Amino acid sequence: MRGVLDALDWEAIGERLDNEGHATTGPLLTPAQCAELAALYADAPEGRFRSRIVMARHGFGKGEYQYFANPLPPLVQDLREGLYEKLAPVANRWQVALGQETRFPPAHRDFLARCHAAGQVRPTPLLLRYGAGDYNCLHQDLYGENVFPLQVAFLLSTPGDDFTGGEFVLTEQRPRMQSRAMVVPLVQGEAVIFAVHHRPARGTRGMYRVTLRHGVSALRPGRRKAERYTLGVIMHDAA
Repeated sequence: MRGVLDALDWEAIGERLDNEGHATTGPLLTPAQCAELAALYADAPEGRFRSRIVMARHGFGKGEYQYFANPLPPLVQDLREGLYEKLAPVANRWQVALGQETRFPPAHRDFLARCHAAGQVRPTPLLLRYGAGDYNCLHQDLYGENVFPLQVAFLLSTPGDDFTGGEFVLTEQRPRMQSRAMVVPLVQGEAVIFAVHHRPARGTRGMYRVTLRHGVSALRPGRRKAERYTLGVIMHDAA
């Protein structure tokens, strides 16, 4: 996957992240890779996942997701490490803009060592599964004091055929202003990179902090079925 990631225009992606808090990549995963990852949800070897969450039981929405256990599947591991390395410069630029002292190391293993030293030892990459009528409430994926400010979601299903609706949604709360909603269309194998919690924005008096949340709108049937699978790649581990 490193060659695929290297081929992206990371300067342009960084500019979109700075200006909007999110950026899409175009298709990165092949249909075969998407199918392989989605099939893990039901057919994974024992011990592949560390926990399963039914959203309705916790008021998170409707649908399910499962967190991978270590070791991560090789493709997920490669994506997590490669994306972190590409996004660490953006994350550090945001830290400077927001007046934060913490800096993120270039290699993901060194950031994970920081997480583990603070008791954040549970892996957070996950697979999400939605059926007809399912949705994900607006939220933030914060799992401890060490938070990498960007995360990535890959759409593994095919819009139109596998589902309709089910849009990836972001909201942005700016100080003393009403919230702004953004809908991000994706195709199979495409990723959206987005702010986990905050991003810097420039105002008339300098930089200020913008709060973001993300979710998924209600899913409707497609031409063939009604299901939507997503791979979530979160860089920090959980306490």
